[in-house]
Amino acid sequence: MEPLEQALSMLPFWNDLTEAQKQQARTGSRLNHYEKGAMVHTCTGECLGLVMVKSGKIRAYMTSEDGREIALYRLTDGDACVLAASCVIRAITFEVQLTADVDTELLVLNAPTFLSLTQNNLHVECSMYKLATERFSDVMWSMQQLLFTSFDKRLAQHLWEESDHARAPIKATHEQIAKDTGAVRETVTRMLRNFAEDGMVKLGRGSVTITDADKLKKLALL
Repeated sequence: MEPLEQALSMLPFWNDLTEAQKQQARTGSRLNHYEKGAMVHTCTGECLGLVMVKSGKIRAYMTSEDGREIALYRLTDGDACVLAASCVIRAITFEVQLTADVDTELLVLNAPTFLSLTQNNLHVECSMYKLATERFSDVMWSMQQLLFTSFDKRLAQHLWEESDHARAPIKATHEQIAKDTGAVRETVTRMLRNFAEDGMVKLGRGSVTITDADKLKKLALL
């Protein structure tokens, strides 16, 4: 199976398309490769349409007025997102920015094709709203954490998830952790040092290793 055809077959509505609509999707889609750190979508960029991660990882975030990044959610293999399609879903009043966390291959179903399919196939329209609801739920959870959870607990939760529940070291700089948790680097550095003094983590150059999983998990309220 061709790589594009394989990626298209992963779409949640693919089997509900007519043969003509499948051909339309093939013509109106492409596979893009992004190296780690590459910008996939900006607020001032083109309306992408539907995007789906074939392989890799995408970070979705917003930027505050003072330039601070606020992480919203991540997309991994097989995850799709429609929040970069505000020209298709008029109810979207904001746009997320998307960056490749690792080398990523991304399926892009362009906006005109995506719009046509949603207008002519009920299964596509239902999938679109389901995907939008899932991502809005992720965004609301991130906002809730940012507004109502103290930073030490947020950082503990982040370290727990990024370490695969304390199974592996976290390969990230303090700057990257700050971006992921909606904080400033100095705050992250200070809190990580506190965690290290408490015996919960060991700090290395560009890495954090959890040394007391039970203590960190308790702090994270997990």
